[in-house]
Amino acid sequence: MFKGLIGKKLGMTQVFDEDGLAYPATLIEAGPCYVTQVRDIEKDGYSAVQLGFGAVAERKITKGELGHLERNDIPPLKVLREFRAKSIDVKVGDVVDVSQFELGKRVDVVGISKGKGFAGTVKRWNFRGGPVTHGQSDRLRAPGSIGAMTTPGRVFKGKKMPGRMGNERVSSQNIKVVYIDLEKNVIGVNGSVPGPRGGIVKIKEARKQ
Repeated sequence: MFKGLIGKKLGMTQVFDEDGLAYPATLIEAGPCYVTQVRDIEKDGYSAVQLGFGAVAERKITKGELGHLERNDIPPLKVLREFRAKSIDVKVGDVVDVSQFELGKRVDVVGISKGKGFAGTVKRWNFRGGPVTHGQSDRLRAPGSIGAMTTPGRVFKGKKMPGRMGNERVSSQNIKVVYIDLEKNVIGVNGSVPGPRGGIVKIKEARKQ
């Protein structure tokens, strides 16, 4: 059975269980989402469901996207995402919402982490830095030597160096659903979710339960 949604991160709060214990929770406005396309193995080579989320004016999306949606009498939507699925029980034009998830079940949430710009090795990779004393004046947060002597005489790919930090696809795996509001289409998951408030995330059934 297909279970997946596109949502918008609202922020964090805390949720109390029946014993009065507080759990950190991230609230996500999830859906309602339209099923905009269904891919099958015979035609496309793989099985997946494409969902659309976030109604917008026609001028806010491309002509290609608009034609793709109008063909199936679906309103203009800002975000389109695909979800791989083995068994598909939905069809184009269906609307899915948070009712497909249950309290206590586990989900994976995928988003884009906050971009932090260009960062040095101390911030990006938790390097210790150079000595504070012994005559050094400007090497405190420097990465140090990166050479490998004569053999192999080069710097290996993947070396931990300064560079862009954040703004990457990140998955929060196997986190528990602790809150569901069917009227407001809000779902709460136990723990943190990548990205800023207002960021777009994908919610799907956990793969590693």
